[in-house]
Amino acid sequence: MSFVTRFAPSPTGPLHLGHAFSALLAHDRARAAGGTFLLRIDDLDRARCRREWEAQIFDDLAWLGLAWPTPVLRQSARLPRYRAALETLWTRGLLYPCTCSRADIRAAASAPQEGAPLHGPDGVVYPGTCRPAMPPTGPMPAEAVLRLDMARACKVADKPLSYMEKDSRIELRDLPRTVGDVVLARRDIGASYHLSVVLDDADQGVTHVIRGQDLAPATQIHALLQRLLGLPAPTYEHHRLIRDAQGKRLAKRDDARAIATYRADGATPRDIRRMVGL
Repeated sequence: MSFVTRFAPSPTGPLHLGHAFSALLAHDRARAAGGTFLLRIDDLDRARCRREWEAQIFDDLAWLGLAWPTPVLRQSARLPRYRAALETLWTRGLLYPCTCSRADIRAAASAPQEGAPLHGPDGVVYPGTCRPAMPPTGPMPAEAVLRLDMARACKVADKPLSYMEKDSRIELRDLPRTVGDVVLARRDIGASYHLSVVLDDADQGVTHVIRGQDLAPATQIHALLQRLLGLPAPTYEHHRLIRDAQGKRLAKRDDARAIATYRADGATPRDIRRMVGL
C-alpha cells in the first residue's frame, strides 16, 4: 500500500513554526516512504479565510522546499459531498438540530446540579439540552446546527473501536460522557471539522495522518465517523507541539514566529528546520 499523507491548513492567518514542523514532518515521511504528500486547503470558514493568506501558504511551503500534486483540494468546493454524508446520518436517526448558543451550553453544563462541567475534544461537553427522546423525522433541515446523537451512534457502531496509534482503543460506552454530542454541521459553514476531515482523508486515499498532539482527542470522533460511514481508517501519528519560551503552543496570532517574518529577517529553510528540531 502506498504512503499518502497531507497537510491541511486554514488560510486565516500566517503559517508559524508549528505549521512548518507539521508540514515538514509529513513531507519528509512521505518522501522517505516513496509516497505522496498532499496539500489541502481548509477554507470552510469563509468569513475568516482570505485569498492572500492562501497565497502566503503556497509561497511559504514552496520556500521550505515542499512539493505537492496540483490542483489542491479545497473544502469549499466539497459542500455537496458533506451534505450527502449528513443526509445519510440523518436518515439513520443519528443527527438532531440544536439551537443552543455557546453561552447556553456553558450555563447548562455549569448548573449546580450538574457539578463541574466536563471538557472533551470540542470544549465543554454538550449537556444534551436539544437532544430529542426519539430521532427527528422528515427532511433534514437546511442552515441548521446538527449534532451527532453520540449514544445512538455508539449503539449503531456496536463493536469496540480501535485506531492505529500505539494500539489505541476506544470504549464506546465512554463517548457519550467524555465527548458528548459533537457538532457535525454548522449553520455558517455547512460541515464541521470532524466531518469534513474524515471525508476528505477517505476520498483522497490518505493512509497516514500526521498532526499535532492537540488534535489527538479528536481521533476517537473520527474513528467513530469512519465506522458509521463505512470509510477506511488511516494510521494516526500525533507529534509534539512547538511552544514558545513560556511553554504555550503557538497560534496564528504569534506573528513574531510566522515563517514569513523569519524569511524577511534572512532565515533559510535550513534555519527553520533547526528551529523546530528537524
